[in-house]
Formats: sequence, C-alpha cells, structure tokens
Amino acid sequence: MIDVAIVEDNTEVRETLALFINESDGFNCENVYSDCESALAKIPETLPDVVLMDLGLPGKSGIEGIQILKRKLPNLDIIVLTIQEDDESVFESLRYGACGYLLKNTDPNKILTSIKEVLDGGSPMSSAIARKVISSFHTNDHESPLSIRETEVLKKLCEGQNYKVIADSLFVSGNTVRMHIKNIYKKLHVHSRGEAVKKAIEDRLI
Repeated sequence: MIDVAIVEDNTEVRETLALFINESDGFNCENVYSDCESALAKIPETLPDVVLMDLGLPGKSGIEGIQILKRKLPNLDIIVLTIQEDDESVFESLRYGACGYLLKNTDPNKILTSIKEVLDGGSPMSSAIARKVISSFHTNDHESPLSIRETEVLKKLCEGQNYKVIADSLFVSGNTVRMHIKNIYKKLHVHSRGEAVKKAIEDRLI
C-alpha cells in the first residue's frame, strides 16, 4: 500500500484527488493539508511514501515547504502538482529536492503512475516541464566530469525515467545503469537522484 499525502489549498481539488487515490488499488491517502504549516507539523510524524505538493499556498509557499521537508526527511519523495510552470518555480522546486513536477491538468491516472515511478527511482514530469528542463542545458559551456554514457544516463534521470526504462532505452542491463549512476554520484559528489538532478541543473552538465 502506497501512502500519499496531499498539500493543496483548493478544497475541491484536494478532496477530489484524495478520493480518487483512495479508490485506486494499492494506494492510501488519509493525510491531506490545506497549507504548508499543517503539513510541516504532521508529515514528519505520519511519514508518507510520497507527498503531492502545490506551490501557490497561503502562508509558506510550496517551495519553502519542499526545502524544509527535505532538510528534515532527506529520503522523502515529493512531487510538485501545480498550475505554475514558470522557470523559477520549476528550477527552485527541483533544486530544493522535488523528485517530480506535474501540472494540474495531468490525467489522474498519470498522477498514480508518477507516484509509482518516483518510488521506482524515476523523476516524473509533465512533458512541457521536461522540455523546459532539457532546454536549460542547451547553453552548456561547462566542462563535465562525466563520460558520454554517464551524461546520457544523467539526462534520462532529468527526464524522469526510472532505472528500467533507462536500461531498456540504452540496451544495457539494470546493473549497468546502477553502475553508471553510482559513478555519477561519485563524480558529482552527491548521494541521491534528487541531488544529481539538482547538480545537473545548477552546473548545466547536459
């Protein structure tokens, strides 16, 4: 059973999404919050598997919430679910530790798939957001410490692909992908998928 928490100030959106998740096999959503302050107080106690985080919230913003939660719970998977698709919102969310970024017009079934993907090592993003992230690397003038294949793997991580999809697309084994990712972490001095994506964005490594 995958335990999902929702942080969303729109009552209709929050309740409809929670109902949909609860009616879906293998999912549970009992913890819903209308603001960051409530979420920050309860999530460290309830420890959900995945948090769906809106950005435009009363009081503390969703970006502030991501930053605080990731400091307290570095292994917590957070997916942004918002109407905001400006560069600042996207890149700040990812820099502070969001593992995925979905727009609110995302099909509900895709949201469920994305929750599973993030638990399987992926970084799901709406197609418009993925294009925005990848296009930010096109002006790369930095010398990368990564090999060509490691750069390919890092790019696919930034596109939200999980280990199995990366392995299939590169025609290699899952163990080979894990080896590349281990080398990426070592060379970039990071310890997680989110930190690697953050480093790629900040240093424009792709």
